[in-house]
Amino acid sequence: MNDLQDRKSRELLRRMVDAAISAADPAKVLASHLPEKPTGRCIVVGAGKAAAAMARAVECAWPDVDLSGLVVTRYGHAVPTTRVAVREAAHPVPDANGVEATRAILDMVHTAGKGDLVLALISGGGSALLTAPVSPLSLEDKIDITRRLLASGLPIAEMNRVRRRLSLIKGGGLARAAAPARVVTLAISDVPGDDPLAIASGPTVLDAGVGGSLAHIVDRLGNDLPDHVREALSQPVKCGATMNDLGFKLVAAPQMSLNAAAQVARDAGTTPLLLGDALEGEAREMGVVMAGIAGAVAKHGTPVPRPAVLLSGGETTVTIGDRKPGRGGRNTEFLLSLAVALDGASGVFGAAVDTDGIDGTEDAAGAVITPSTLKRARAAGHDPRADLANHNSYSLFSSVKDLIMTGPTLTNVNDFRAILIP
Repeated sequence: MNDLQDRKSRELLRRMVDAAISAADPAKVLASHLPEKPTGRCIVVGAGKAAAAMARAVECAWPDVDLSGLVVTRYGHAVPTTRVAVREAAHPVPDANGVEATRAILDMVHTAGKGDLVLALISGGGSALLTAPVSPLSLEDKIDITRRLLASGLPIAEMNRVRRRLSLIKGGGLARAAAPARVVTLAISDVPGDDPLAIASGPTVLDAGVGGSLAHIVDRLGNDLPDHVREALSQPVKCGATMNDLGFKLVAAPQMSLNAAAQVARDAGTTPLLLGDALEGEAREMGVVMAGIAGAVAKHGTPVPRPAVLLSGGETTVTIGDRKPGRGGRNTEFLLSLAVALDGASGVFGAAVDTDGIDGTEDAAGAVITPSTLKRARAAGHDPRADLANHNSYSLFSSVKDLIMTGPTLTNVNDFRAILIP
């Protein structure tokens, strides 16, 4: 591998990452999806990592509309607004600020009348930020169950089933509170398959399966799960009033970002192969699978001839065992697994990021691998296989200066992965 190829490959990967994130920027994509302007008030509410940026985009697009409202976003993701208030709260583990903001949102939409429009701005992260536990659960119970879910290795769809069961606002609770007003939801999807019910656990989407059994999930959350939490999970939630006059629009989604990255690849003379926008599974296992596909491209020119890039989205999971984990995130763990499986194979580069700019709980969006990653990591004192076993991928990539740092991007269409075979 020569330095020129390394530099060009890194630059192309970063351009694809930037294009994927830009394709989901609320300032660029939201205005064209706004509904007809209301004759009465417009109450703007919302939650998620992109909620504040979405609220500002609405304000810019509708300067002549009677706007008011409140959105809640993750700490560090607020932006200046003039008519819609922005509050910050904790993610992924909820806190008291999230509870207070959620209650204020519910109180606000309760005042909506038949001629009013409730515009719900929903994006990834909303499940943790919208915290209104069912009785008799407390905030402490929600914190405990969230931590159990994050360590369980459950797919996001299953996690959200638990969140809806234990919430007053998820699974349509927000829309029921807003009746009889017209409710329109604008959403940025961060979930495999773009299921409206799964984005922020569907605060404006009726959960038709709300009464289904969660026994198989409860068993994954530990034998020491408190009895009152276990009972709450076993009780079907009453759907309440029927929701009428609802609208739901996706303004950005993982496939849109993959398409944008694919165009960057084509412009660079590289053939993109889109493997799907909804890939799920253990991060380290996906790394092994992707290494196999990349190896086939490099050696045999199948399933696509080189130069090529394998693009995929979705959300992997990391199951934490009994040992204390190091510093990592699902995207850096995927990349470390990919690098270990490739074992220095020449001519394969990769990048993976969480499009919100924060991989797990760290300050990096993700990282890059090159054919020299393992060699450089060992020279820096790391054992790549041990770091993979200890979920210490962030530390390894930090030591070789291959982390991708974007800061909060104010959007979120989940993970973006690109494996380049030049």
